[in-house]
Amino acid sequence: MDVVNQIFAIFAFSTCGSYSGMFKMSVECKNRSESDLSIEVEFEYPFRLHQVYFDAPTCRGENQERLFLVGDYSSSAEFFVTIGVFSFLYSMAALSVYCFMLEKYRENNKGPQIDFAVTAVFTFFWLVCSCAWAKGLSDVKTATDPDRVITLISACDEQENRCKEVHDPKVSGLNTSVAFGFINLILWAGNLWFVFKETGWMAAFTGTYAPSQEKQPAPDSFAQGDFAQQDPYAGSQGGYQPDYGQQSYNEGGEYSQGYEQQPTSYSNQM
Repeated sequence: MDVVNQIFAIFAFSTCGSYSGMFKMSVECKNRSESDLSIEVEFEYPFRLHQVYFDAPTCRGENQERLFLVGDYSSSAEFFVTIGVFSFLYSMAALSVYCFMLEKYRENNKGPQIDFAVTAVFTFFWLVCSCAWAKGLSDVKTATDPDRVITLISACDEQENRCKEVHDPKVSGLNTSVAFGFINLILWAGNLWFVFKETGWMAAFTGTYAPSQEKQPAPDSFAQGDFAQQDPYAGSQGGYQPDYGQQSYNEGGEYSQGYEQQPTSYSNQM
């Protein structure tokens, strides 16, 4: 999903931030020598139209008047482009984490929780900036409508002069930027669900979440508890242990070893 977010974020801020348009009008005066049949007005991002001007004939000799367009729509346009750029950068960073630091990302669920919070913020910002830019674009279209701009020219108030539009501005790229803005809103809202499943909050709500347990230290010796080994000869053979005594010779000169067997009485030796 992050790759798709990057692509649509690029489309959104590039179609808006790289826009430049132009429209053309003509003013035909009663005295044809004073006419101007090709008045070109150019404007571009960030749409500070109050700084865009053009010169129009007054149809009163060779004099011309300088007129300015109306409106400043830079705030909504710049906000839209800024959100697009930052969402693109965050998507790149998130994709790098998923590819190279996935285990660290899932450790203690801190990574998914932070990712969910940031994704929710970007989703909200995409909603706000897309709506704001849609309204701003509507105002830009109105302010750059040749029929509306003609009303600013004083010569067009006189009936003997003919004023008309020659070329409308092409704003299809700006319309596309608004569409990409709302597509990004849908994509980021969809990402919320996938990131939410990684946080572990759903399992905690349903009671099936088991927190990770710490590793227990290994026992110091296997002789503790049930691991104690017993002598196989201790119980089964009654504890038999031969007792070898000192070597000695009896009175008969016979060699014998001192076992636990002893004479019952001295009368047997006599």
